[in-house]
This record gives sequence, structure tokens and C-alpha cells, in this order.
Amino acid sequence: MAIRELDSTPSLATLYPKALLGLRKTGSSLPDTELVRTGVVVDPAHLAAYNTVCGFRLSDELPATYPHMLAFPLQMALMTEPGFPFPLLGMVHVANRITQHRALRVGEPLTVRVRAENLRPHEKGRQFDVVSEAWTGDHLVWADVSTYLRRGPSSGPAGRREQLAPPTPDALWRVPADIGRRYAEVSGDRNPIHLHPLTARLFGFPRAIAHGMWTKAHALAAFEGRLPEAFAVDVRFKQPVLLPAKAAFTSWATPEGWAFELWGGSKPHLEGTISSL
Repeated sequence: MAIRELDSTPSLATLYPKALLGLRKTGSSLPDTELVRTGVVVDPAHLAAYNTVCGFRLSDELPATYPHMLAFPLQMALMTEPGFPFPLLGMVHVANRITQHRALRVGEPLTVRVRAENLRPHEKGRQFDVVSEAWTGDHLVWADVSTYLRRGPSSGPAGRREQLAPPTPDALWRVPADIGRRYAEVSGDRNPIHLHPLTARLFGFPRAIAHGMWTKAHALAAFEGRLPEAFAVDVRFKQPVLLPAKAAFTSWATPEGWAFELWGGSKPHLEGTISSL
């Protein structure tokens, strides 16, 4: 794999125009490239803004979902390169797994690494993983696997579908209409499907939808004070959360840790597990 070290964080302001220009991209293989950025340090003000939007307590300890903010510009840079086979806009984030090997704190310099791998069939097209890692020295301290779907002709068998019933909720989320714009301010993820009903309709959604990583972070915030230092949190994104929304959140203990779901009426938005390492 070709490793390319970046001397600065990629500018999202220049990457989104590249994403628009790449709408016609087609390809059959992922690039054999890993992007690396060293000396990445968290801005305390940005962390505080992220915690406020996602529902975490203010602290100098990073939520397990926060390093995704540090990796996102590198992910964007990788997926907007000419050799990347798919257009960035229109891809669907279908799953995300984060593994935290130990708690991270403000002030720790990190090396962030991003690569794409494991292109494979999906019943609705093709899917692949974007792997992001945070290292301190020679130690891997955090890893994120985001699975994306590129819609197209079916290239895999249909998955088994279970008819689920909504569980009894622990809490009712009231998700405001502007949460997409508020999360975009702290994450830099300004995909038009999240920002406004008019731009969301261009991509087939009746209204703007919440970011998947916001729903995951807000769910994880419900477990603050109950998690070990080292754990993995795995989610699958189901039906999008159309904004504004009311959603029912439920969780229960398992032998490995916790399980949780988010429902909107009779349809699941998200299902996840938290496992102690």
C-alpha cells in the first residue's frame, strides 16, 4: 500500500467542489493508498461544541465517536481523489464500528491514518469499508470502520429480513429540524441531504435527514458513566431520521455489554451493540 503523509489537514471547502465534479465517476477497484496526518491535536473549543451538539458532558476526555471528526477530512480527501471509483455524493453510510482501546484526552498528539478496503457485493449494489485509525507512537488507540453502499444493480444475495416489533422505549428523542446544520458545523460533513429539505429532495429524500454519526454519538451519550475504558460500539443504520423527528430509544444489558435501538414509529432507524474489550 502506498502511504502518503499530509503536511496539513485537508480543506473541506475545496473538497466539496471536487465531490460535485466527480458525480460521474465509475470504477471497479479501490485505491491502494493510505493517507496519514501526524501531530493532530484536539481543539478544546471544538470538542466542547461537539459534546454540546451530540449530548455528551463537557470533559477533557474524548467521546469514542469524536476522533471520527479528526479522520473525516482525510476520508473526504481519499474519496474525492481521481482514482477513487465512486462519487462521494449519493453514497449511503450503512454501518459503523468504533473500537476504543483506551480513553483519549485533549492535548495528546495523534497520528491519524485512513484507507479504503474490502470492496464486496451488496444486495443493492456494492459496499466497501473506510478504515480510520488513531495512533500514539507505536500504539493503536482507536479505530473506526465506516461501511458505505454504492447503489447499483444487485451484486449479492438478499439479506435475511426479520419482522421486528418496536420495543418499549427508555427515552423519547425530539430531534430538531436544524440538527443536520448544527452537526455539520462541528463535523464539516455538509452533505446536502442533511442541510435543507430542498437540497435533500435532489437526492430523493422528502426532507433533510440526520447524520448517521450524530445518531450514533447521541445514542452513545446515553451510556456515559457506565462504559469501560476499552470497548467497541457497532451500529447498523436503517431508516433515515427525517427532520424534525420524534424517535424512541431503548437499551438493555447483554452478556458482552449493551444493546440499543432507535425507532421512528414502526420502523427502526438504528441498531447497535457495545462490547467490552
